[in-house]
Amino acid sequence: MTVTDLEKRFLDEVRVETAWKLIELFSMKPRWRPQDVNAAADDITSALSALGIPVQVCEPDLYLSVPLEASIALDGAAIRAKAPSSSFSAPDGVSGELVHLEANRSNLRSYTRDIDGLFGGGIHTMADLSERVRGKIPVLSGFGNPALTSLIEQAGGLGLIVANPGADVHWGTCTTIWGNPGLADLARKPRIPVAAVSAPDGERLMRRADETCGVVIRTTLQEGWFPQKIPVVTIPGASEPDDFILLHGHYDSWDVGVGDNATGDATLLELARVLWNNRLQLRRSVKIAWWPGHSTGRYAGSTWFADNFAQELDHHCVAQINCDSPGCRWATSYHHTSAFSECAHIATTSIRDVVPDADIGIERPHQAGDYSFNNIGLSSLYMLSSTMPDALRKEKGYYDVSGCGGNIAWHTENDTMEIADPDVLLTDMKIYLLSVLRIAMPEVLPFRWTDTVSEIKHTLRNYDQMANGAGDFTAAHNATAKFGKLIEGVFSSDCPPTRKNRLSMDLARILVPINFTRLPRFEHDPAVTAKPLPVLSVASEISKLDGNLRHCAVTDLMRGLNRYCAAINDGIRLLESIPST
Repeated sequence: MTVTDLEKRFLDEVRVETAWKLIELFSMKPRWRPQDVNAAADDITSALSALGIPVQVCEPDLYLSVPLEASIALDGAAIRAKAPSSSFSAPDGVSGELVHLEANRSNLRSYTRDIDGLFGGGIHTMADLSERVRGKIPVLSGFGNPALTSLIEQAGGLGLIVANPGADVHWGTCTTIWGNPGLADLARKPRIPVAAVSAPDGERLMRRADETCGVVIRTTLQEGWFPQKIPVVTIPGASEPDDFILLHGHYDSWDVGVGDNATGDATLLELARVLWNNRLQLRRSVKIAWWPGHSTGRYAGSTWFADNFAQELDHHCVAQINCDSPGCRWATSYHHTSAFSECAHIATTSIRDVVPDADIGIERPHQAGDYSFNNIGLSSLYMLSSTMPDALRKEKGYYDVSGCGGNIAWHTENDTMEIADPDVLLTDMKIYLLSVLRIAMPEVLPFRWTDTVSEIKHTLRNYDQMANGAGDFTAAHNATAKFGKLIEGVFSSDCPPTRKNRLSMDLARILVPINFTRLPRFEHDPAVTAKPLPVLSVASEISKLDGNLRHCAVTDLMRGLNRYCAAINDGIRLLESIPST
C-alpha cells in the first residue's frame, strides 16, 4: 500500500515532545505497588486533560500479588532473589534439599513460554519428575514461568529456584490465572514459593545441589483486592461512531519501567492527541485505554474491562491493538510482530509504509500481553513493538527477553531513561497510528478472512496427519472448504458495506475463539500459550500415547472435532444468510 494524503496529514502531526514528558515523569516513579499505580493513572489523566481530551476513569477492584522481598539462605548466607508475582508468600521460609534439574534454555525463554525443555536428560514423564523433586527444592536455568511452577508443584516440589540467564534478576509472574480469579480459578493459585536469582548465584546453587545441600526460600508478597484506576479515552468517529477500535497498553511496570511500558503509555497519549484533534476525519471511533494490573495481576486491568464491557465489545469492537514496549534503543527490526492472520497484512503494510526497508516477520500471538479479548472474539494485532535485530542482540551477548525492544533491562531496575530512543519512538508511533487509521477509515473493514481460513486449513491438515487415523477429520475438512468458498463469494460480491462489516465482526466472534481458546466465550483461558485450534491440538500428542491414555486422547479429539465443526457450521449458516448480490 501507499500512504494516502489523508493518512499523511495524520502522520505529519505526530510529535515526540508531549509524549517524552510523560516518559521522563514515569522514569522517576516506580509503578508496581497499588498506590503508586493509581498515582500514575492520575498523571495520565492530567496529561490528557491538559490536552483538552475528555477521559473516563474506571475504578475497579483488582486482585494483585505484589512482591516485596525474597531471599535464599545457603550455608548461613542470604542470596539476593526476587519472587515472581503470585509466588506463594512464605516470609518464615520453606526449607528443603536442593536438587539440580537440567533444562533446555531455548525452551525456557521467558515466563510466557512452554516447559518442553524440562523433559529430557532422564526425565521423560511426570513420574520421573516427581521422583526427582518430591520433597525437595529444584533449581534450574530459566525464568519462573507459570507452567513450570505448576509442574513442579504437581510433582511434589517444596519450592522452585530459577537462575535467570545473566547477572541481573528479573521480575515476572508464576500464575496461570488470567486476571481476577473466579471461584474455579482458585485451585490454580501457586502453593509453593518461587524465587529468581542471577546466573552466577544460580550456578553456585547448582554446584551445591550436586553435593547434597539444603536451602531456605523466603518470599514476602502483598496479595488481595485493591482499587485501581483505568483511564479510558473515547474518540468518536464522524460517520460510524458506535463501532470502534480498542487501542491499549499497560501503565503499571516493574520499578520505573521506561521501555516496558512508559514508552507505550506515551505512544497512547500522543495518538490520543492526534486522533482527538482530527476526530472529524475518522469514520469509526477509537477507544484508548491504559491498564493497571498487567504485571502484578496477570492482565487484571484489561481482563476486568473485557468482563465489564463485554456486551459493548461483542457488538461494536472491530479490533483490538496492543501497545507494549515501543520506542526502545536499537529496536529497528519488526521480525517478531504479532498479528492474527486476518490482520497480518495491516501490520505488514503499515510497517513497510513507515519503514520501507524494515525486516518484518509476522507471528501468531502468544497467550500473553493483555490479549484478554480472545474469548470474546476480537481480531487483534501487535503485542510487543519493534525489537533489535538478532545479529545485534547476539553481538551484544544479550539473551532473549520478552519486551523492552530486546534490551535485557527488561523487568529489572535497569529499565531506565537510557532505554528509550526518541527517533525509534517517533517511528513506532507512526506505525501504530497508521494501523489504527487503516481499520478506522475504510468503508469496508479490511480484514482478510481468506487468510485465516488458509491458516486453519493448514492446521487441520497437520493435525489429521499427526493423528494418523485416530480421528475422522472428513467433516472438518469439508465444512472448512465450504466455509472458505462462501467467504470468497460474499466478500467479492456487491453486498452492502454495512452488511460486510457486521459479517466481519460476526466471523471474528466465531473464528478467534475456536482458533485461540479452549474455554467458552466470555471466560478466560489459563495463561499458557496454546497451539492453533486448541480443541484439536491433542492430535499432536496421540502418537506418543498408548493404552488408557491413548483412549482418553482419542475421546478428547472426537469432542474437539465436534466443537470445531459446530463453530464452522455456524459460520456457514451466517454466510448463507447473506444475499450474494
